[in-house]
Amino acid sequence: MAAGQTPTPVDFYFSFRSPYSYLAVSQVRALASEHALDISLRVVRPLAVRTPDFFKSVNPMWPPYLFRDVTRIAERLALPFRWPRPDPVVQDLANGTIAADQPHIGRLSRLGVLAAEQGAGLVYVEAVSHLIWSGDVDGWDQGDHLARAAVAAGLDPAALEAQAAAETDRLDAALVANEADQAEAGHWGVPLFVYRGEPFFGQDRLPDLLWRIAENRRTEAV
Repeated sequence: MAAGQTPTPVDFYFSFRSPYSYLAVSQVRALASEHALDISLRVVRPLAVRTPDFFKSVNPMWPPYLFRDVTRIAERLALPFRWPRPDPVVQDLANGTIAADQPHIGRLSRLGVLAAEQGAGLVYVEAVSHLIWSGDVDGWDQGDHLARAAVAAGLDPAALEAQAAAETDRLDAALVANEADQAEAGHWGVPLFVYRGEPFFGQDRLPDLLWRIAENRRTEAV
């Protein structure tokens, strides 16, 4: 990174229910500093909530493969991993049915939007994702776990929760707007990185994203 280089804007579409988003966020924070990236966190709702029938139509081999894949990636990255307790999305994993009552994901997503608005998005979602996916605690939604994650990100947890409750409609509209921008960029999944309108889907596409940025910087420096 050249001294004084202007940071390159990159949109980062993220879901709290995505294990791949969890595996990506620590890498993204490190790469943002190393490669002068201006990461704009864009929280979206998981597909399970946006399209409740999605998991009923997937190949039955996909869920066990996904679990095997994220487990080995976590091992390679030396990140602790366990399926969340509770799952951020209430779902019968045996048949894919999504419950009508979803007490967790709306709250998490709204808090994430607020953290991003307050300039602490990446730090906050990293702390909360670790809480949810690391296996360090059961009942991440109980007690002061989420409050402590907010404090770790430099946020006031009581004020954050109060604002999320008071601005539900506005924050839900922000989530829908993020999802519309995600679709316009050319993909539906997370983690998704968008640079100059070009989508890069998956944490394994970070090298391609960095390559594209480096190529453009090289060309524009001539």
